Amino acid sequence: MPKLDLAQIPYQGGSGYPGKLAEAVSGRSSQRIGDASGLSQFGVNIVRLEAGGLSSLRHYHMQQDEFLVMLSGACILIDDQGEHAMQPGDCASFPAGEANGHHLKNNTDAPATFLVVGTRTPTETAYYSDIDMMVEMDAEGSSFTRKDGSPLTADQIGDET
Repeated sequence: MPKLDLAQIPYQGGSGYPGKLAEAVSGRSSQRIGDASGLSQFGVNIVRLEAGGLSSLRHYHMQQDEFLVMLSGACILIDDQGEHAMQPGDCASFPAGEANGHHLKNNTDAPATFLVVGTRTPTETAYYSDIDMMVEMDAEGSSFTRKDGSPLTADQIGDET
């Protein structure tokens, strides 16, 4: 099945972020086209950001490379160097281990889409630039903690419990 029918691959929302941190990316959904085509060595997704949507919390990866290209609409890439306008055809790359926290924000009143490609590794650690949080991922799943490995508290993730 070399040619994909994108109309048959649904967009999926949701987030793995703990507590109310997931609300930050409620305007994001993605088509997991790499999974749909059986790719296993790297992920390929088309991400859709609604007006005002964020792609993620600002983060960087220790083991996985990321690459993106804007497909439609306009976004602002926010990284450690500032804000960068992203239009269709614009690309950005984030090498593994480079501590440059990044995400995209759609500041327009229309949806925007971008293609993102990333390495798949058996384990991964990512850090969040604007909050005291890291995530460690392995075959068992994801574990969110403070950057020093201690547990997150309810106030850090926005839980009232």
